[in-house]
Amino acid sequence: MMASTYVFSGGTGGQWLISSIAACRGAGLAPAPALTIRPWEPGTADGAVHWRLLGTISNTRYATRDEMAGLRVRQEGLDRPQATHAALIPIRKSAAWWALAQDERRAIFEETSQHTAIGMEYLPAIARRLHHSRDLGEPFDFLTWFEFAPADEPAFDKLLARLRATREWDFVEREVDIRLVRAAPG
Repeated sequence: MMASTYVFSGGTGGQWLISSIAACRGAGLAPAPALTIRPWEPGTADGAVHWRLLGTISNTRYATRDEMAGLRVRQEGLDRPQATHAALIPIRKSAAWWALAQDERRAIFEETSQHTAIGMEYLPAIARRLHHSRDLGEPFDFLTWFEFAPADEPAFDKLLARLRATREWDFVEREVDIRLVRAAPG
């Protein structure tokens, strides 16, 4: 059975080398040369790390049945051999966002900002997995993990620019953009 909670540890070693860490809004994260991602188990220690973020894969929120069906058809899985570049984007939204009712958040997320529709334009080249952190007491609400081939990084940058220009991002109070390259095996 696949674990649904993962720990992202920035430290001295890992399966991903960190090429940059940029604070887009609010406080950033400490520099670290590498990232380890692994299923989280209670009571396990990460050893010496610069930072640690925890996130749970949960049910899909805000998406309609048709949007979910479209994502399933077009989204490719993670760990594709050609996807040697990645990004981890931790985000925290404001109290004003969380004070909105679910239907109000959905209206901003999709009807106004077109979040899912924008993301679908970049499939299947850019694969992603969303981790929820808010209910875990973490410093971020979401950890979004993206993987893509090096040639698709300009498209990924365009995707981010489009999302960051939406009304939804008016509610983002902390965002960090961590770029990575898969470490050589062995």
